[in-house]
Amino acid sequence: MMESGVQMDPADREQPRPKGSRVFTILFVVVIVLVLLGAFTLFQRRSQYQALAKETETLAIPTVAVMHAAVESAEEDLVLPGAMQAYVESPIYARTNGYLKKWYHDIGSRVRQGDLLADIDTPEVDQQLSQARADLNTQQANANLSKITAARYQELIKTDGVSKQEVDNAVGDLEAKVANVKSAEANVRRLEELESFKHIYAPFGGVITKRSVDTGTLINAGNGGASEQLFVLAQTDPIRVYVSVPEAYAPSIRSGLGAFLELTQYPGQKFEGRVVRTAESIDPGTRTLLTEVDVPNHNGALLPGGYAQAHLQVKVTGASAPPIDHRGPGLWHYPRSPSGSGRERLDRAKPRGFP
Repeated sequence: MMESGVQMDPADREQPRPKGSRVFTILFVVVIVLVLLGAFTLFQRRSQYQALAKETETLAIPTVAVMHAAVESAEEDLVLPGAMQAYVESPIYARTNGYLKKWYHDIGSRVRQGDLLADIDTPEVDQQLSQARADLNTQQANANLSKITAARYQELIKTDGVSKQEVDNAVGDLEAKVANVKSAEANVRRLEELESFKHIYAPFGGVITKRSVDTGTLINAGNGGASEQLFVLAQTDPIRVYVSVPEAYAPSIRSGLGAFLELTQYPGQKFEGRVVRTAESIDPGTRTLLTEVDVPNHNGALLPGGYAQAHLQVKVTGASAPPIDHRGPGLWHYPRSPSGSGRERLDRAKPRGFP
């Protein structure tokens, strides 16, 4: 067809596509995408539900660790709880009155015998000692005068210058003055000893486990009334372990019997020792024999007041039985797993009379 002398192509004569067709296509694509997303979501949730159901079913089955019964030795050591104590433990008190001037060792300090622990300021004792020494000088002067008088009277009686009675009086006065001198000397020595207690020394080697006083504390002599202990000193090498042995095993316990300790804080370690003595008497209240085991403690690993398992090398008969747990009307037993994994499902053995 010719229009105005120009030939028109048939394709150019096609009418433009309507807008409704284009919207329909877009909606169709959106619906397809939503359907695919919904299907994917449903599939994913189904997988999650299946995994959760499987996990729930697995957790619903109780599992236990199985210990298979085994034949053990018919004899084993006698194992009993023991209480550890220091070999020597002593509270240290003051023997004189005063104020604590200075202390030199605190808790945990290891000291040797004769080490200075503290000094006490004793002004009253110091003054009493000074007075006693002055009294001693007075008594010595009186005794010296009486000695001269007695000597003169003994010379005068030779010429009948004095009577016999006067000579006897002079000699007796001399003896009394000499006795007074000895009394004053004893009093001075007593106060000197009392003053020496102002220095507190360690009576034996060990470790300070307690200090109850500080600088300036009022100190009272003795261990009664208002007085208090200054230190507690303990000798921990060796250490004592007291064990209460049942009456049935008492005949087997003797001095020199081998033993060792096991402590929870030192797994796998054994502290060797020996039985050193027994009470040689059964406690009527507990029906046990009190036994002492001494264990070397050179490194201080064993602490007084602690707890330990004491193994006495006395062979006693023992037996083991498989564990049985009573749960309701029946017995729960632990069958051996064919796989040998040690974890298996609990089966219940129903007793007679139960469905």
